[in-house]
Amino acid sequence: MISDESDRFNPRDPKPADAGKPSKSAKRREARQLATQALYQWHMARQSLNEIEAQFRVDNDFTDVDGAYFREILHGVPQFKTEIDNALTPCLDLAIEELDPVELAVLRLSTWELLKRVDVPYRVVINEGIELAKVFGSTDGHKFVNGVLDKLAPRLREAEVKAFKR
Repeated sequence: MISDESDRFNPRDPKPADAGKPSKSAKRREARQLATQALYQWHMARQSLNEIEAQFRVDNDFTDVDGAYFREILHGVPQFKTEIDNALTPCLDLAIEELDPVELAVLRLSTWELLKRVDVPYRVVINEGIELAKVFGSTDGHKFVNGVLDKLAPRLREAEVKAFKR
């Protein structure tokens, strides 16, 4: 095949406007990471959500973060904590109070997404939860999170899980 000279890379060509900008999913991943830390802080320090949010916005660069999603998670998880914990409990071998606080933050965030953000596919929720546990959790925490979310997803998203497994 003959190469067309116009297809060659030219470093003097202007870059597309979106070159180097993170994708929506990358911005959401960053939001989840910050939200996990913020939820951990909320759980441990019992600070107000507004104080935590303000602190995180000052202490972190939100350029590559979906700030609205961060806020939605940070305020949504505590708002629906009882519903989240009730959904989680049947999938746990331990009482909620006995869970590692980091893994609890990850599980609550993931459960909130399964319950309240049906626009996020369940497989994405599970994968993101596992990745958060790998970053912030104990050595094998991601395995625990994976096991819990694998049990939880079919309970909360039965039709979606069944449709995928066909």
